[in-house]
Formats: sequence, C-alpha cells, structure tokens
Amino acid sequence: MSASLSAIRVLPSWLLDRAAAHGRALVAEALAAEGMKMWHHVALSAVSDLGPLAQAELGRRIRLDPKDLVGVLNDLQSAGLVVREPDPGDRRKNAVSITAEGHRLLKRCERAAHKANDELLASFSAAEREQFMGLLIRISGTDG
Repeated sequence: MSASLSAIRVLPSWLLDRAAAHGRALVAEALAAEGMKMWHHVALSAVSDLGPLAQAELGRRIRLDPKDLVGVLNDLQSAGLVVREPDPGDRRKNAVSITAEGHRLLKRCERAAHKANDELLASFSAAEREQFMGLLIRISGTDG
C-alpha cells in the first residue's frame, strides 16, 4: 500500500527536504555570483577552519569522496585559493592550506551565503528565526 502524494507532501521529512533544496539553490546562486561552487565553498571553508590539514583528513571531515575532492582541490589550487604541499608530519601526504586570496574570497562567499539565508528566512520574525534554528539543531543531531 502506498501513501498518496498529498499525504507525502505534509510529512516533515518531505517539507524539510523541499526547504533544504530551496535554501541550497539560493546559496548556490549567491556563491555562483562569486565564481564559487557549493563543494568548493565547503572545502575552502573547512581548510580555513581546520588547515593546514592532510588532504585525506579534509575529505573525511567534509564527507567528500577522495576522487571528488581531488577535482575540487585542483580547481581551488588552480585559482590560487589553496596550496598543497608535503605534510611536515608525513612527507607522503599532502597538507592543504588556504591562501590570502582564498581568505578574501571566502569572506565574500560567507557574506553571500548569509544574505541568501536571510532571504530564505525573510518571512520569519527574529524570534521565529531563533526558534526555527533551535528546532533545526535539535532534529539535525548536531550541536549547532
């Protein structure tokens, strides 16, 4: 027995997925205006927060397949946003670091992403935004 489409469309999981897709589209559009793709932004942000770090560790932290990560890092390195150098702790590994230009672009991307999220939540009051974020954090299984 299958659920009807109207029944599916009122499931919280369906609505969360639709809201997330809308949010991702808004952020992707904002990042594209800065010449950045979503996974490139994720990797650059992680390198900024965690770096320098081993390429393999970066992939684990952002949960990106190593083959896909190589392409993202190649693009970021070609644009002068990150550098990959032998890891001082283990010369067999590459350590990824963000460049000054990477920091500048990341700041612009962060502003663009915040603006896109403001657009996503524009219909909420400040109190509703705070409550919504608290609820999302609770059901996401993260600590924020």
